[in-house]
Amino acid sequence: MAVIVVEIEREQTDVGAATLGSGGVPVQRARRGAWPRRYASRLFYSDVIVIVLTLVISSFVAIPGLFASVSWPGGPRLSYLAALVIVGILWLIALDATDSRDRHIVGHGADEYRRIINASVVVFAATVAIVFFLGMSLSRMLVAVVFPIGLLLLLFSRWMWRQWLRRRQRKGEYLHRAVLIGEPSKVQHVAKQIRRTHGSGYQIVGVITNKGPSAGVPDIDVLGDIAHAEAALEDANIDALIIVGSDDLDPDTMRRLGYAVSDRDIQLIMAPALTDIAGPRLHNTPVAGLPLVQVDFPRMEGAQRFTKRMFDLIGSSLFLVLLLPVFLIVAIAIRIEGPGKIFYRQERIGRGGKTFGMRKFRSMIADADDQLDTLLDLQGSSDKPLFKINDDPRITRVGRFLRRHSIDELPQLINVFRGEMSLVGPRPQRDSEVALYDDIAHRRLLVKPGMSGLWQVSGRSALSWEETIRLDLYYVENWSLTQDIIILFRTVRAVVAPGTSAR
Repeated sequence: MAVIVVEIEREQTDVGAATLGSGGVPVQRARRGAWPRRYASRLFYSDVIVIVLTLVISSFVAIPGLFASVSWPGGPRLSYLAALVIVGILWLIALDATDSRDRHIVGHGADEYRRIINASVVVFAATVAIVFFLGMSLSRMLVAVVFPIGLLLLLFSRWMWRQWLRRRQRKGEYLHRAVLIGEPSKVQHVAKQIRRTHGSGYQIVGVITNKGPSAGVPDIDVLGDIAHAEAALEDANIDALIIVGSDDLDPDTMRRLGYAVSDRDIQLIMAPALTDIAGPRLHNTPVAGLPLVQVDFPRMEGAQRFTKRMFDLIGSSLFLVLLLPVFLIVAIAIRIEGPGKIFYRQERIGRGGKTFGMRKFRSMIADADDQLDTLLDLQGSSDKPLFKINDDPRITRVGRFLRRHSIDELPQLINVFRGEMSLVGPRPQRDSEVALYDDIAHRRLLVKPGMSGLWQVSGRSALSWEETIRLDLYYVENWSLTQDIIILFRTVRAVVAPGTSAR
């Protein structure tokens, strides 16, 4: 869900200092939680340690000595130690210039990782350009080693910090206490989205709406109505006010709310009605003094499609070579358990509604497809697009292990190599399932189906069809290569520790 954080510039004062409210009445300022600043400072020191460690490792691997000279025509001699210090400082400046530690993005989604990658690429490109144009005698091996190692260590350190933050947030720490204001239906939708998203960083402590709990928000405290929102904020100890929209929130009311949150050092957040839109697709366009938000349409064409195809082709080739021993072991295990084919081929629907043969290791008995309709009728789920049989009796003993760890899906690497599937994307479904799609669900077919996807790393079989389609559509609408890489890493973790939702 896309949210817009509105920053209101104000003079910083001490905690508890009295300021004038929107009506000229003194109010007591309750400073917003300081944990984002502390967390950002820890990330800074962590980045310094990682970059220093990277430069030290690289100095042992790729240069003749720290005090060896780097020279260029017409320029002074420079020691490798000084060159490494300059590269390290430039790297830290780039990480800061790209706002990689900005409190709005740290710990959330792929944007933090994307900014780290962008900063590292810029410093790498600048270093190569300077070395080339000045004709410097800098070791090419150093440039080839320091940036890949540093980038991997930076991404890993941020990932570790993110896991630390998640553990703290599960304990109720490092959270923004937030209040929602708007119509009950919109309040309920946004509250539900935030509550079911682990690691959102926000704790909904109440709502401000013109109707009571019976209007659709029975499990959230109603702090007051919109007309008396300022009084409700006066009594609430919160860090953020999330505005979800209402006819009663006219421009004058919004202006007064802006002054009220500014006086109390509360974060003001706008939640537009257009949900599941990632930040890079939103652009602020000031028109006639109005902060209009422009939304780009998702397109998987040209360079984007080429990039994704190259990523799939290279990735599937490497995986097929590396996993060849696994293929052999699984084939032997299936053959030992009983007669039948090792591989299973099933017709699935791909991009644009085209049919292809999806490959899997056989994990069921030989006549499994003949029993599917009967089992679905007994379970009462024959009219649902996501066909799953609970405690499926057709699965073999070896097949149960293969499914739990998603090993049965590995032959789909062949489909990826052939261009029928992608490493990441919505799961391919049968023709009978696609026939049950509504107009919205058909947007899953705008991209190639994938071996893994958002719903596989977000709950798998534990998710409802509605939640599954929401995650798939989010992926379709907001594709990025960085997101694909993150999903693949999360997939590896889900395969190693599948949990109770894998079956």
